Amino acid sequence: MPHEFFMQRCLQLAAIGVGKVLANPMVGCVIVANGQIIGEGYHQQYGGPHAEVNAINSILKENLHLLNEATVYVSLEPCAHFGKTPPCADLLIKHQVKQVVIGCLDPHDKVAGAGVVKLKAAGINVIVGILEQESIHLNKRFITYHQKKRPYIILKWAETTNGLMAGDTKKISGPLAQQRLHILRSQEMSFIIGTNTLLEDNPQLNVRLVNGANPIRIAVDAHLKSVGKDLKFYDQTQTTIIINTVKNEIVGKIEFVKVVDTAPQSVLNVLYERQILSVVIEGGAAFLNAFLNENLYDEIKVFKSKSLYFDSGLKAPVINANVHSSEDLGDDILINYYPS
Repeated sequence: MPHEFFMQRCLQLAAIGVGKVLANPMVGCVIVANGQIIGEGYHQQYGGPHAEVNAINSILKENLHLLNEATVYVSLEPCAHFGKTPPCADLLIKHQVKQVVIGCLDPHDKVAGAGVVKLKAAGINVIVGILEQESIHLNKRFITYHQKKRPYIILKWAETTNGLMAGDTKKISGPLAQQRLHILRSQEMSFIIGTNTLLEDNPQLNVRLVNGANPIRIAVDAHLKSVGKDLKFYDQTQTTIIINTVKNEIVGKIEFVKVVDTAPQSVLNVLYERQILSVVIEGGAAFLNAFLNENLYDEIKVFKSKSLYFDSGLKAPVINANVHSSEDLGDDILINYYPS
């Protein structure tokens, strides 16, 4: 079998960990001897054993002797440092595996090629770059965070068929679009809104329509206009951050973070310092446009109604990006954009 076949299996396994392993990367591992898979695993939970550990632990006792003739496929470079778990490169060296095939290098400053160096120094043959682009895309959040020193940014809004995102009391998105939004919430690490959205919509920003973990919810409320209001953001049910220019304070699950200003880069700095790897900017329009104007985004997701029309209202942001794909969601269509 070609290397690509087994690496594709690594990527399939790794993807099972979506939304469960942040702020760690998703990683899959497949161990092959004599052309047959003898073990496989993936990183299942943040802080838990890495993919290589789970793959080795899955090998039947009668096959353990095959490890020193095995090729280990792993979608991301094995770590070379002690974190929440010991280095995976050391584990592979301990078992004297014959060859390690890697999807892409780990950009973390404590790895960044050090895993490959360790493996080669131990006499293990190493191949890097099999399904490299697919491996990078799978861990776009992790890689963006470490390369660009900011979270992976998704801009998201809903709009009518004539391009308005507000102007009526009707909800723009239908039930399938709402469910798709909750899937997105379960997959990304945080969601963020501006003051007007916080006060006018009183959102929960949680996961209710699908199974999954709630994101960290964040509001940018420069002058703390929301304090003292009966808002769901302050219900202490999930981790919440209020970015403002007034105070630093922690009250239960709510953290008030004081910044000099609430410009996009100041907001992103707060998230980066807290190891938040991905963020969905949910609105409103002025807040979204601030990120668009500075080209601070990695994806745009627009839930566009197929038939709902407002006579007047607030215009949705203008997009200067390429359509990547779309999803039919009954009454709506989700259009996914990437930067031009």
